Amino acid sequence: MSSPVHPVDPTPPPRDTPDAVHPVDESRPLGRILLFGVQHVLVMAATPISAIFLMSATLRLSPGITVDLLSAALLLSGIGSLVQSLGPWKFGPRLPFVMLPGGAPLILFMAIAQQHGLRTATGAVLLTAAFTFLVLPLFARLLRFFPPLVIGTMIVIVGVNLVKVGALLVTGPPGAPGFGDPARLGLAFATIGLIVLFTRLLRGVLRQLAVLLGLAGGTALAFAVGQVHLDAVLSGGLIGVPRPLPFGAPVFDVLAALPLMLYSLASMAEATGQTVINAEAVGKNIDVRSDVPRTVRGDALTSLLGGCFGLPLMVTSGENIGIVRVTGVRSRYVTAAAGVVLVVLGFLTPVARSISVMPSAVVGGAAMVVFAVITVLGVQMLHRARLEDHTSMVTCAVALALGLLPILVPGVYAGFPSGVRILLESGVAVGAFVAAVLNVVFHHLGRRHEAVPARPAEAPGPAAHV
Repeated sequence: MSSPVHPVDPTPPPRDTPDAVHPVDESRPLGRILLFGVQHVLVMAATPISAIFLMSATLRLSPGITVDLLSAALLLSGIGSLVQSLGPWKFGPRLPFVMLPGGAPLILFMAIAQQHGLRTATGAVLLTAAFTFLVLPLFARLLRFFPPLVIGTMIVIVGVNLVKVGALLVTGPPGAPGFGDPARLGLAFATIGLIVLFTRLLRGVLRQLAVLLGLAGGTALAFAVGQVHLDAVLSGGLIGVPRPLPFGAPVFDVLAALPLMLYSLASMAEATGQTVINAEAVGKNIDVRSDVPRTVRGDALTSLLGGCFGLPLMVTSGENIGIVRVTGVRSRYVTAAAGVVLVVLGFLTPVARSISVMPSAVVGGAAMVVFAVITVLGVQMLHRARLEDHTSMVTCAVALALGLLPILVPGVYAGFPSGVRILLESGVAVGAFVAAVLNVVFHHLGRRHEAVPARPAEAPGPAAHV
C-alpha cells in the first residue's frame, strides 16, 4: 500500500536533465493554467489591496485616487509577474514569480510622502528604480558573498515575517477593536482545515487546487454566517483605467529619496534569496550571477512603471513559492497566467471589488499555511549550509536573532531616528546584512577553516541518498 502524499514534501523536486523539458518550462492545457493562475491571484490579491487601503487611510487620499491606485497596483503586479515569469530580453529569471507592492517599500513611501509630499515620494520611487539599474553591475560582483548559509537564513526570516502578515489578517492589529475575535479565528482554522482535508482526500489536479478550494470553502462558510457582504461588488462602474501620475508631476529630491535608495540594496539581497529559493523549490539549476540580475532588472523596470502611476516600489514576492511547493505545479506559465488575470482585474473594477470582499480571516488562514512553507524551504537550505561548523552556526544564530527581533517585538527601535528606524525595522534587510557580514568575517578573511565532520547521510553506504 502506498503512503499518503503530504502537503509539503521535504524532498527537493528532481533536477532538470539535459534532454527533457524542465517542468518550469512546460506548457499545460489552458484551462488548468488559468485555474492554477487564479489560485495564485486569490492568495496574493489581499497584499496589493491591503497595501493600497493602508496607503489611502494613512495619507488621506480621495476615493477616486484610491480606486486608481488599486487598479494600477493590480495592473503592475500583473505586468511584473509576466516579466519575471516569461523573461523577455534581460529582464526576469523565467521562474514562477509574482510581483507585489507593500512591505518596507510601502512604509518608506508613506514616510517620504508625509515628510516631503506625495510628488516627492513618487520622484523617490523613480530615482530608486534608476539607482537600481546603476548599481546592479557592482552588486552582481558581490553575489559570491551570499552562499546558502546567508540566503537560507534570510529565507527563514522572510517566511516567519510572512506568517505574521497572514496571522494579522486573521486577528487584526493588537489593541484594535475585535483583536483575536473567536469568530475570525474560527474562520481561519476552518479554512486551514479545509485545505488539509482537500489535500488528504483529493487526487490529481483537484489536490493541486486545495488552496483555492479551501479559500472558496472558507468564503462560503463566512457567507453562511453573515460575514460576507456583496453590496460593494454591485456599486461603481465596470471599467477602471488607472490614471498616470495621480499626484501630479514628480519632484526629484535625492536626499528625500536616500532611505528608499538604501533600502533598494537590501531589496537586491532579498531578490537574490527569492531567486535561489524559487529555483530550489522547482528543482531548476540556475546561474546566480546571470539570473539574479535578471530578477533585479525586472523589479526595477516594474517599479519604474509603477512610479508613473503613483505606486511604491514593486518587489518580487515569495508568497507564491509556498503555493508552488504545496501544489507541485512548477510551470512558469501558471504565474504568467496569474499576471494576465491581474492585468484584467486592473481594468475590471467589479472583479477587483469581489476579491476585496473575501474575508481577511479566510485569506489569512490560507496565507499562513502557504507562507509557512517558505520557512520550511529556508530550513531545508540551511541543512546544506554545514551548521555543524561552529562559525556557520554562530552566523545563522546572530542573523536570526537580530533579523527576527523587529518582527517578534514590534516597536523595539521606536527610540531611534525615523530614517534609521525604518531600515532597522526591516527584519529581512537586517538579517541579510548581518549574515553576509559575518559570513565574510568568518569565511573570507583568511581564517583557516576547521575540518567539518561529514553528515551521516554523506558517509559511504546505503544511507547516502541525499
